[in-house]
Amino acid sequence: MLSGQNARMKITRAECLHADGGYRTCSFVKLSTDQGLVGWAEYYDSFSGARLEPIILEYAKLAAGMDPRQVGRLSETLLATTRLAAGGLAQQAIAAIENACLDIAGKALGVPVHVLLGGPLRQRVPVYWTHCGSYRVGPRAAFYTQELGYPPIRTLDDLAAVAREAVAQGYRGVKTNPVFFDRETPYFFSGGFRIAPGFLDRSISDRHLNAIVDQMSAYREAIGPDVALMLDLSFSQRTEGYLRLARALEPVQLAWLEVDINDPQALGFIRANSRMPIASLESLHGIAEYRPFLAQQTVDTCIIDPMWNGTWQSARIAAFADAFETTMAPHNPVGELGSLMSLHLSAACANLRIMELRVDEAPWTREYLTHPPVVENGEMLVPDRPGWGTEVNEDAIRARPPRTR
Repeated sequence: MLSGQNARMKITRAECLHADGGYRTCSFVKLSTDQGLVGWAEYYDSFSGARLEPIILEYAKLAAGMDPRQVGRLSETLLATTRLAAGGLAQQAIAAIENACLDIAGKALGVPVHVLLGGPLRQRVPVYWTHCGSYRVGPRAAFYTQELGYPPIRTLDDLAAVAREAVAQGYRGVKTNPVFFDRETPYFFSGGFRIAPGFLDRSISDRHLNAIVDQMSAYREAIGPDVALMLDLSFSQRTEGYLRLARALEPVQLAWLEVDINDPQALGFIRANSRMPIASLESLHGIAEYRPFLAQQTVDTCIIDPMWNGTWQSARIAAFADAFETTMAPHNPVGELGSLMSLHLSAACANLRIMELRVDEAPWTREYLTHPPVVENGEMLVPDRPGWGTEVNEDAIRARPPRTR
């Protein structure tokens, strides 16, 4: 422990640990200090097809000797080294270090991370069930049916049944992705950012457009009129395709249509010509990338990823969005520790809309934390323990090595 509050603290070592997450690998960074305090963060490894661990460890060498409690100084210093090649994997690696430093800073002061961000504005954060039903289709289907024992998704009725399950469990909103049933086996759509049939075309046929309308109509009927319904299209379309879908889906009354596109003018055009709220921007890195999209009022809800940006940097982006009267929702598709990181951000942001939560994670991943997040009636409880509010169970992580690397 610290010998005194003003005692100099130094980062001494970074280590990356990986564990079995069922259909995926859970990845953590452990940051050690000369004062004995340890900070943790969860991150996505290989999400973009390239390993993030080597980059984290390289930036950790630059961070060695810095005081992890000076989170802003450390984050800005490391980001300054990337100015000739900003964003992307470099930002994600620095974000992992920043997030581990926030955990250390909170523990050093004996306060939760949300206090470092200004303190909690709420003690319970509303969450929605993301990828509801859609992630039980395609390459993950065997994991959910054979290992977790979920009923297989064979028909649209089976898919809608998962949405009904979400409402029965108290969730205030559900988000899904297009699922198609025009082949022998149902299949997940191509989000336009992974190698898959048609991923370069980024266009939609009338047949698939009508299938998406049928799917979302079935979801709306399943959950009723008072539960928020969102559709995530990722990078699957260009401007024209997004507009066709937005117009066709008007009767379904979506809480938001989630689209990804790298051109602020195109996104602004989509929003201006749609009668439903537009959510986007989860793929951006750093406040400078968000600036043209927010300044041009391109979205109703600004999605921010605290794993990719760092939670401290994400709070800055959220405040920037608030200046443009834009709500914020964290991008939070995986991980129990990742959920706690999003939770602290959500608790401290004035313009929170709702927090993303992937409910269909492997149940044993909760063993990786001493205090996993708690959800009651569609709300996640904000912890008051120091740091993220949990320790990481290294024994549990090491007992379940990743299936493939």
